[in-house]
Amino acid sequence: MYILSVGLNHTSAPIEIRERLAFNPEEEEMALVSLHQEKSILENVIISTCNRTEIFAVVDQIHTGRYYIKRFLANWFQMDMQILEPYLLFFEEEEAVKHLYRVTSGLDSLIIGETQILGQVKDAFTSAQTIGTTGTILNQLFRESLHFAKNVHHTMKINENAVSISYAAVEVVKKACADVKNKKTVIVGAGKMGVLAIQNMLGAKISDVTLLNRTSARAENVAEKLGVQSRDYASLSEQLKCADIVITSTSATTPIITQHMLTETMAERENALVIVDIALPRNVEATCAGIPNVTLFDIDDLGGVIQENTQQRQAMVIEIEEHIEAACVNFYEWEKQLGVFPIIKDLREKALALQAETMQSLSNKLPDLTDREQVIVGKHMKSIINQLLKHPISELKEMATSSDAAHDIEVFQNIFDLQKAKMEDTAEITKEKVGEKA
Repeated sequence: MYILSVGLNHTSAPIEIRERLAFNPEEEEMALVSLHQEKSILENVIISTCNRTEIFAVVDQIHTGRYYIKRFLANWFQMDMQILEPYLLFFEEEEAVKHLYRVTSGLDSLIIGETQILGQVKDAFTSAQTIGTTGTILNQLFRESLHFAKNVHHTMKINENAVSISYAAVEVVKKACADVKNKKTVIVGAGKMGVLAIQNMLGAKISDVTLLNRTSARAENVAEKLGVQSRDYASLSEQLKCADIVITSTSATTPIITQHMLTETMAERENALVIVDIALPRNVEATCAGIPNVTLFDIDDLGGVIQENTQQRQAMVIEIEEHIEAACVNFYEWEKQLGVFPIIKDLREKALALQAETMQSLSNKLPDLTDREQVIVGKHMKSIINQLLKHPISELKEMATSSDAAHDIEVFQNIFDLQKAKMEDTAEITKEKVGEKA
């Protein structure tokens, strides 16, 4: 069994690619189940945010795991695999574990040290665990990484000096607009980033702020708490006619401001309009940037503000990286203590030996098979073996953490006629682990 991470983020793919590979929250459960049914995938968690889409999986083989995750992404998002692959980042085993710790701690975020990713990773893990696509390995790994990240934020306070995307958006607006305090601002979206955008606007002494949201009750509630105006979402076109600044951060999967819509709006006004789109998928069509008097920014345009802030925290990042190294060592010590990996190795070796023996027998009985035909038959036989072993291996991992681990694993070995491991050691380790959980 191997731990594998496959995905893309703001460092590997431009926004036009990232928005094409963002999972719709409403389809999250279906995606998890669909991925879990792929060959080689024993466990999986999908993390999808405004800056990343990543899959963490336990696979039976690295190369087949990589292939089937790539194929799943290509099929799910209807993208040619050859077009997709150059944007993907791959992490295997220790590097995959370290990568998850970095992601959860906010070290791999566009905003170094931001805390929003911690909640997003927790939600992704909870969803996968509830649906049943995680098991012993990912359950432990994600619990430990979440605990580690919480501790880092609490003890090292790396998030205290971190800017948010919403803060960076307001800083960009201030640079783009003269006399920003007297500008009329419209915020579209009352989620976390929308709320932060309002707070940062008010902090910049911009008082004329109007909030729009698809759910009117949510907009009214947020607006009342923050002391700003709220308007019906259907009035978006009218609001665009009088706004100087617009910040969008909705979860819409298609643009809410189109080139046609904005062209008509700008024809009815003379003053300039600054739009900052901090959503992914983007809320504003990219072609709107070509409309006269319109200045359009997206997430990838906020880099300057973010980079300046990041440099101030590099020393702290280095220290956290050292802690991650130690945490990774601890995780693999735990994994080794499960005691079932030699059994899994024996099971796979026995299955492959049977496959090789059967292939030899087949070659003897069908001597006219070409080399290509033998390769094809061999691959199909291995595929059958992998599919047959997938569930038993998953169950074996679960057995290793049960109170009757020694007995259950011995039964497993008897069923498959495998060499007996040192079950006394496994029993002691299991008792210790169960005691810790209790």
